[in-house]
Amino acid sequence: MIQELTVQDFAIISNLTIPFKEGMTVLTGETGAGKSIIIDAMGLIVGGRGSADYIRDGAERCRIEGSFFVSDNEKVATFLEDNGIEPADGQLVIQREIYRTGRNNCRINGQLVTTKTLREIGPFIVDIHGQNEHQELMQVQNHLRLLDQYAPSDVKELKEMYQEKYQKYDELKHKVTHLLNNEKEFVQRMDMLTFQYKEIETAQLVVGEEESLIEERRRLVNFQKIMDSLKKAYQYLDNEEINAVSLSGAAMTEMEQIESIDTEYAETTELLRTAYYSLQEATGRVNTSLEQLEMDDERLIVIDNRLDIIRQLKRKYGETVEEVLVYFEEISQELESQLDTTTDVTKLQEQLIKMEQELHDIALKLSEKRHQVAKVLEENIMSQLASLYMEQAVFKVAFTQTDLTINGIDKVEFYLSTNVGESLKPLTKIVSGGELSRIMLALKTIFSTTQSITSIVFDEVDTGVSGRVAQAIAEKIHQIGSHSQVLCITHLPQVAAIADTQYFIRKLVKDNRTQTQVSELTENERVNEIARMLSGSDVTELTKEHAKELLDLAKK
Repeated sequence: MIQELTVQDFAIISNLTIPFKEGMTVLTGETGAGKSIIIDAMGLIVGGRGSADYIRDGAERCRIEGSFFVSDNEKVATFLEDNGIEPADGQLVIQREIYRTGRNNCRINGQLVTTKTLREIGPFIVDIHGQNEHQELMQVQNHLRLLDQYAPSDVKELKEMYQEKYQKYDELKHKVTHLLNNEKEFVQRMDMLTFQYKEIETAQLVVGEEESLIEERRRLVNFQKIMDSLKKAYQYLDNEEINAVSLSGAAMTEMEQIESIDTEYAETTELLRTAYYSLQEATGRVNTSLEQLEMDDERLIVIDNRLDIIRQLKRKYGETVEEVLVYFEEISQELESQLDTTTDVTKLQEQLIKMEQELHDIALKLSEKRHQVAKVLEENIMSQLASLYMEQAVFKVAFTQTDLTINGIDKVEFYLSTNVGESLKPLTKIVSGGELSRIMLALKTIFSTTQSITSIVFDEVDTGVSGRVAQAIAEKIHQIGSHSQVLCITHLPQVAAIADTQYFIRKLVKDNRTQTQVSELTENERVNEIARMLSGSDVTELTKEHAKELLDLAKK
C-alpha cells in the first residue's frame, strides 16, 4: 500500500505531503481544485509519460516521491532482486524528478533507474483506473492471466508443470531449428575443419624438426665449399713433400734432445709434443671427413619439400609449429563435438516430436480445467453485475485454440452483453461510461483478491451514475478496499460516505499564487462536505441531515 505521497512544484501544487491509510480513502473537492493532479503525480512515479509542462511556473523541476509498504508483495521482492535493487525492510521508495530541459531522474530505494524500470514495477504496486482508461482488465492480452489467477491451486500447479516442460521444449526446438536452418553453413564448416585436420595430421609435425632441417640443408647447400676446405687442410697437414705433422714432429725431436741437457726447455718441448699429437689426430679426422663426405642431391630435395610443407602450415594456422599444433587440437575437439551433434540431430527431432505430444496432452488438460474455471467466473461476474443493477448482463469467457505457447493452447477474451437481445461483444468495445464503471468494478471485485496489487486508484470511475446504482458502486469500491488499499476521486456522496478516510482538496491563493491544499476531514467536516456534494453550494440543515444519514448507513 502507498503510505505517503510527496509532491513539489507540480502543476498548481507547491509543496504537498499526503499520508494514506489502509482501506478505502476518498478525495473530494470542487472541480479544478487539483484532485486529478494528485492522481497524475501517482501515475508519474510508476512510469507515466512525463513532460516539462507539469512543472510549476517559476520552478526548474518538479519532484514526486511515493513511499510504499510492500513486505507481503512477492512480485515486488522478485523484481527488486532481478534488477539488483536493494530492498529496504518492506519499504519501497520511488522518486522522480522532471526538469525543464526534459531530463528525468528516477530512483527506487535511492538507486538510479530508468522510466522503463518504473513502468515495469508499476503494475505490481499501483493500478490506476480512469473513466476512459481500461488498464489491465481492459487489455485482451491480460484476460488469460486473470482467468488463471482466479483458478484454484490445482490448475496453477498444472500450468506451472506445463510451463516448466515448455521451457525445455522451446530450448530444444530452437536448437533443432538452428541446426536445420544453418545446415549448409554447418556442412561447409565441417568440410573445412576436416580438410584442415587431415592436412595437419598428415604432416606429422614435430617440435624442433624445422630447426634441425634448416641446419642440415645449410650443410648440403655448402657441400663444395666444405669439400675444398677439407682437401686444402689435409694437404697442409699431410703433404708428401712437406707437411705440418712432419715439421712439428721434427721440431719435437730436436727439443727432446736438449730437454735432458737443460730442463729450461721442458715446457716448450711439452707444447710441441702436444701440438704434434693434436695435428696427427686432426689429420686423421680431416681424412675421415673427406672419405665420408658425399653430395646427396635427393636428400636436399626431400628437405626442401619438408620445409615447404612446414612453412605452408605456419602461414595458414600459426606463426610457429607449436601454434599450428595448438590449432590442430582445437579443431579436433570441435570436430568431435559437432560430429556428435550431427549424429544426434535425428534423435533430437524425434525427441522434439515426443515432447510436443506430451505438451499438447497437458495443454488439453489445462484447457479443460480453464473451461471449468471460466464457468464459475462467468457466474460470479454476472452475480456482481446483478448487484450493480445490470441484471440482464451476460458475461462470457471466449476461448480460441492456438498453437502451443508458454501459456498453453488457449487464447482468452472476455465478452459481454448488457441488454436482452444484444449479442455478446468484446469487453474492450464497450464505450458507455456508466456501464464501463460497473463492469470494471464487478471485475475488480472478483480479481482484487488475487492480483496482489498494493494500491488501486479510481479516478472518477463513478461518473455517469446516480441513485441506487451510485450506492451499489460505493459498496463495491468499499468491498475492494477490504482486499487492497483503495484511493478514489469521486463526486458521488454515496461513495464519499462509505469511505474509511476522506480528504478534502481545495484551491487557494497565497502571495498571488494558486496552490492546492489537502486536509483529512473530521466527522463533522465530512458531514458538511457530503452535504455540499448532495446540494451544491447551498448547504441546508436538510442536506446535512441527509449527509449524516449516509454516513450512519455506511457504518452499518
